[in-house]
Amino acid sequence: MEFNFLAILVAAIVPIILGFVWYNPKVFGTAWARAAEMTEEKMKGGNMAVIFIVSLILSFLLAVMTQFLVVHEMGVMGMTEGQLEGETVQAFLAEWEGKYRSFKHGALHGAMSGVFFVLPVLGINALFERKSWKYIFINTGYWVVTLGVMGAIIGGWV
Repeated sequence: MEFNFLAILVAAIVPIILGFVWYNPKVFGTAWARAAEMTEEKMKGGNMAVIFIVSLILSFLLAVMTQFLVVHEMGVMGMTEGQLEGETVQAFLAEWEGKYRSFKHGALHGAMSGVFFVLPVLGINALFERKSWKYIFINTGYWVVTLGVMGAIIGGWV
Protein backbone atom coordinates (compact mmCIF):
# COMPACT_ATOMS: atom_id res chain seq x y z
CA MET A 1 0.00 0.00 0.00
CA GLU A 2 1.74 3.12 -1.18
CA PHE A 3 1.10 6.44 -2.84
CA ASN A 4 1.39 5.58 -6.54
CA PHE A 5 2.79 8.76 -8.08
CA LEU A 6 2.94 7.42 -11.64
CA ALA A 7 -0.71 6.27 -11.61
CA ILE A 8 -1.74 9.66 -10.23
CA LEU A 9 0.27 11.49 -12.87
CA VAL A 10 -1.30 9.45 -15.69
CA ALA A 11 -4.78 9.90 -14.20
CA ALA A 12 -4.19 13.66 -13.96
CA ILE A 13 -3.85 13.86 -17.75
CA VAL A 14 -7.24 12.19 -18.29
CA PRO A 15 -9.43 15.31 -17.77
CA ILE A 16 -7.52 17.19 -20.45
CA ILE A 17 -7.63 14.36 -22.99
CA LEU A 18 -11.31 13.56 -22.37
CA GLY A 19 -12.11 17.28 -22.37
CA PHE A 20 -10.79 17.57 -25.92
CA VAL A 21 -13.16 14.78 -26.95
CA TRP A 22 -16.22 15.59 -24.80
CA TYR A 23 -16.27 19.32 -25.57
CA ASN A 24 -15.45 18.87 -29.26
CA PRO A 25 -18.15 20.50 -31.43
CA LYS A 26 -18.89 17.07 -32.96
CA VAL A 27 -19.66 15.60 -29.53
CA PHE A 28 -21.11 17.96 -26.87
CA GLY A 29 -19.11 21.14 -27.59
CA THR A 30 -21.77 22.99 -29.56
CA ALA A 31 -24.59 22.10 -27.13
CA TRP A 32 -22.36 22.99 -24.17
CA ALA A 33 -21.36 26.36 -25.69
CA ARG A 34 -25.02 27.30 -26.16
CA ALA A 35 -25.99 26.11 -22.67
CA ALA A 36 -22.98 27.89 -21.12
CA GLU A 37 -23.66 31.02 -23.16
CA MET A 38 -20.10 30.74 -24.46
CA THR A 39 -19.18 32.70 -27.55
CA GLU A 40 -16.18 32.47 -29.88
CA GLU A 41 -15.11 35.85 -28.54
CA LYS A 42 -15.13 34.61 -24.93
CA MET A 43 -13.21 31.48 -25.92
CA LYS A 44 -10.47 33.49 -27.57
CA GLY A 45 -10.21 35.82 -24.58
CA GLY A 46 -8.33 33.51 -22.22
CA ASN A 47 -4.64 32.70 -21.92
CA MET A 48 -4.67 29.05 -23.01
CA ALA A 49 -1.22 28.28 -21.60
CA VAL A 50 -2.29 29.41 -18.13
CA ILE A 51 -5.64 27.64 -18.45
CA PHE A 52 -4.01 24.31 -19.34
CA ILE A 53 -1.23 24.56 -16.73
CA VAL A 54 -3.68 25.40 -13.94
CA SER A 55 -6.06 22.68 -15.21
CA LEU A 56 -3.25 20.13 -15.05
CA ILE A 57 -2.35 21.18 -11.49
CA LEU A 58 -6.01 20.95 -10.42
CA SER A 59 -6.33 17.59 -12.20
CA PHE A 60 -3.31 16.35 -10.24
CA LEU A 61 -5.01 17.36 -6.97
CA LEU A 62 -8.17 15.59 -8.10
CA ALA A 63 -6.19 12.44 -8.93
CA VAL A 64 -4.58 12.48 -5.47
CA MET A 65 -8.01 12.63 -3.85
CA THR A 66 -9.34 9.97 -6.21
CA GLN A 67 -6.71 7.55 -4.90
CA PHE A 68 -8.24 7.92 -1.43
CA LEU A 69 -11.69 7.16 -2.86
CA VAL A 70 -10.78 4.06 -4.87
CA VAL A 71 -7.96 2.47 -2.85
CA HIS A 72 -9.66 1.52 0.39
CA GLU A 73 -6.42 0.61 2.12
CA MET A 74 -5.58 4.34 2.17
CA GLY A 75 -8.19 4.62 4.93
CA VAL A 76 -6.05 2.35 7.08
CA MET A 77 -3.24 4.89 6.77
CA GLY A 78 -5.58 7.58 8.08
CA MET A 79 -7.00 5.49 10.90
CA THR A 80 -3.57 4.42 12.14
CA GLU A 81 -1.82 7.75 11.48
CA GLY A 82 0.53 5.90 9.14
CA GLN A 83 1.58 3.37 11.78
CA LEU A 84 1.34 0.11 9.85
CA GLU A 85 3.57 -2.12 11.93
CA GLY A 86 1.00 -2.99 14.62
CA GLU A 87 -0.17 -6.60 14.89
CA THR A 88 -3.86 -5.75 14.34
CA VAL A 89 -3.12 -3.57 11.32
CA GLN A 90 -0.91 -6.23 9.78
CA ALA A 91 -3.59 -8.89 10.30
CA PHE A 92 -6.20 -6.65 8.69
CA LEU A 93 -3.97 -5.85 5.71
CA ALA A 94 -3.00 -9.51 5.30
CA GLU A 95 -6.66 -10.38 4.87
CA TRP A 96 -7.94 -7.38 2.91
CA GLU A 97 -5.10 -5.54 1.15
CA GLY A 98 -5.59 -5.52 -2.59
CA LYS A 99 -8.95 -7.30 -2.43
CA TYR A 100 -10.75 -4.47 -4.23
CA ARG A 101 -7.90 -3.19 -6.38
CA SER A 102 -9.06 -3.46 -9.97
CA PHE A 103 -9.85 -1.29 -12.97
CA LYS A 104 -13.54 -2.17 -12.59
CA HIS A 105 -13.71 -1.29 -8.90
CA GLY A 106 -11.78 1.94 -9.43
CA ALA A 107 -14.08 2.92 -12.30
CA LEU A 108 -17.13 2.28 -10.13
CA HIS A 109 -15.89 4.48 -7.30
CA GLY A 110 -14.68 7.16 -9.69
CA ALA A 111 -18.04 7.30 -11.47
CA MET A 112 -19.88 7.28 -8.13
CA SER A 113 -17.87 10.29 -7.02
CA GLY A 114 -18.99 12.05 -10.19
CA VAL A 115 -22.64 11.36 -9.42
CA PHE A 116 -22.52 11.96 -5.66
CA PHE A 117 -20.00 14.83 -5.47
CA VAL A 118 -19.84 16.55 -8.84
CA LEU A 119 -23.54 16.52 -9.71
CA PRO A 120 -24.61 18.19 -6.45
CA VAL A 121 -21.82 20.80 -6.58
CA LEU A 122 -22.24 21.67 -10.26
CA GLY A 123 -26.01 21.41 -10.01
CA ILE A 124 -26.28 23.84 -7.09
CA ASN A 125 -23.94 26.34 -8.74
CA ALA A 126 -25.70 26.07 -12.10
CA LEU A 127 -29.13 26.56 -10.57
CA PHE A 128 -28.05 29.79 -8.92
CA GLU A 129 -26.31 30.85 -12.13
CA ARG A 130 -29.61 30.19 -13.95
CA LYS A 131 -28.04 27.59 -16.24
CA SER A 132 -30.12 24.89 -17.90
CA TRP A 133 -30.37 21.23 -17.00
CA LYS A 134 -28.65 20.52 -20.31
CA TYR A 135 -25.64 22.48 -19.05
CA ILE A 136 -25.68 20.53 -15.76
CA PHE A 137 -25.94 17.13 -17.46
CA ILE A 138 -23.27 17.83 -20.11
CA ASN A 139 -20.75 18.95 -17.48
CA THR A 140 -21.68 16.29 -14.94
CA GLY A 141 -21.56 13.59 -17.62
CA TYR A 142 -18.06 14.68 -18.50
CA TRP A 143 -16.95 14.40 -14.87
CA VAL A 144 -18.67 11.06 -14.27
CA VAL A 145 -16.84 9.57 -17.27
CA THR A 146 -13.57 11.36 -16.44
CA LEU A 147 -13.56 10.31 -12.79
CA GLY A 148 -14.54 6.77 -13.84
CA VAL A 149 -11.49 6.58 -16.10
CA MET A 150 -9.26 8.20 -13.47
CA GLY A 151 -10.54 5.76 -10.85
CA ALA A 152 -9.97 2.82 -13.18
CA ILE A 153 -6.36 3.87 -13.78
CA ILE A 154 -5.65 4.42 -10.09
CA GLY A 155 -7.60 1.38 -8.85
CA GLY A 156 -6.17 -1.00 -11.42
CA TRP A 157 -2.59 0.19 -11.29
CA VAL A 158 -1.30 -2.34 -8.79
